[in-house]
Amino acid sequence: QVQLVESGGGYVQPGGSLRLTCAATERTLSDYPIGWFRQAPGKKREFVSAISKSGITTKYADSVKGRFTIIRDIAENAVYLQMNDLNPGDTAVYYCAASGLHIPEYESEYEYDYWGRGTQVTVSS
Repeated sequence: QVQLVESGGGYVQPGGSLRLTCAATERTLSDYPIGWFRQAPGKKREFVSAISKSGITTKYADSVKGRFTIIRDIAENAVYLQMNDLNPGDTAVYYCAASGLHIPEYESEYEYDYWGRGTQVTVSS
């Protein structure tokens, strides 16, 4: 069991940036592959990004490649999602999740066992 907490969401104008944080209180986050997913109103949850336990392997959805960067910070026991050049299509609740598998199918939400409550990101002019 791992308890995850997301933070860093907010309201920004198109072209702006946000940095989301996924943190764990009593678990070592580097023991788990970590994924970021998002869900917009009336839409299904979709894959955004993921990072392996070592941090060597990273994955990105086509819609965010070149704009988002996923980063592990071992010292702070956290995983960040740096989001640049945001557009209204990025508006959603963002969730981080941890997988109990060593090498999961990173893009599949069903490969993840533990989920945070989410943080809201709104991009609007």
